[in-house]
Amino acid sequence: MTANAGASGREAEAAKTEASAELSDAANIKYLTDDNASFEKTEGRMLSVLADGEAHPAVYVHCSFPHTNRRIYLSIRTIENKEIGMIRDLDDFPAETARLLEEQIQIRYFAPEITRVVAVKEEFGYAYWEAETTAGLCRFTVRGGGGHTKLIGPGRLLVTDVDGNRFVIPDLARLSDKEYRMVETSM
Repeated sequence: MTANAGASGREAEAAKTEASAELSDAANIKYLTDDNASFEKTEGRMLSVLADGEAHPAVYVHCSFPHTNRRIYLSIRTIENKEIGMIRDLDDFPAETARLLEEQIQIRYFAPEITRVVAVKEEFGYAYWEAETTAGLCRFTVRGGGGHTKLIGPGRLLVTDVDGNRFVIPDLARLSDKEYRMVETSM
């Protein structure tokens, strides 16, 4: 073996060790529990947390699985989007704290269910929807293409309008044939 081959091998091994250390650091997740974190609602109806003695006056809850399970692996982040820690499961907290966190999740991931599609009209790359939802009759515009309507589970469709509002059709099979044909043009 030449000296260069030995040096290249050591350099490759050093790079591999460095990459492994970076991955280890990235995976170093701080878990928040009832023992090391306490949550409160602020006067402005925001969420604050005291975690390991450090106060964070305004935090947000981000779900790892917002469309399938909003009770596990919740990331608690500052307004600068810096993660303070991760909650494994809301069941690990007292009921009052879990309700407070669930309330914030409901606000962040508000997505009315579409109960009836009244009309979908496509024009110039946009689809103009009129639908009855769990939040009442809604009229909204969806940009064509780009995944603004996407399946998020078997038969479950997420529709995102041009303003970022989200609507869910929980079961495409429950739509009438006419409704399905209207929705299909946007999929």
